Amino acid sequence: MRHAHRFVWNRLGRYEPIAYLTVGLIAAGAFLALMLVSEINEGDTRAFDEAILLSLRQAGDLATPIGPAWLAHAFNDITALGGTTVLTLLTTFVVLYLLVIRQRPAALFVLLSILGGWGLSTFLKISVARARPDVVPHLVDVHDMSFPSGHAMVSAVTYLTLAALLSRSQESMKLRIFFMASATILTLLIGTSRVFLGVHFPTDVIGGWLLGTSWASFCWLLSRYLLPAVQKDGVSVTKAADGTG
Repeated sequence: MRHAHRFVWNRLGRYEPIAYLTVGLIAAGAFLALMLVSEINEGDTRAFDEAILLSLRQAGDLATPIGPAWLAHAFNDITALGGTTVLTLLTTFVVLYLLVIRQRPAALFVLLSILGGWGLSTFLKISVARARPDVVPHLVDVHDMSFPSGHAMVSAVTYLTLAALLSRSQESMKLRIFFMASATILTLLIGTSRVFLGVHFPTDVIGGWLLGTSWASFCWLLSRYLLPAVQKDGVSVTKAADGTG
């Protein structure tokens, strides 16, 4: 037990500033999400949510979204990127790829991280039990509870976790930033699409982003200490990139 404790703290010391920032991000995200749930239960977010939903529809016809026709089609396509089918296929292919290249610990870690985020999202939906918005007509079919937005939360978990994994194999800081920025933009677009389509309150999506980012950050922090460094041409890329080798 003492050796395990020493190992964790030795690893933590290597990335101390990053580790502390990540822990702070996780704590802040969880705290804000809890505050948001409290505000929702008290009805304090209703005016804000309804104002945003109504602003995205034509004043004379609430079934018609604002903007050109192609915008609704674009958001309908974008929202599919955060759906169960796409995320399941993406996760499956990534896990299979990691198994093929004999990165079994990484494959297992990715699978458990994403399944864990999925399970947490489902648990919170059942616990909070917030009904879907009825302010405007829905532009896609939905049947489950509203908070948090599963699309927003699980897409954040999936895309940010995969982007972090890709970043670990890159020495270039520009590529690392590119991967994380791409995952972030994609997550933001998916969450926004749910509000535009009228199937989620804005606070559902904000809660999903907060919780998904917190979970992905937690998984990333664990991966720094549990997963072996990614090897490239016999050199530890992770250590070289972090300046610890």
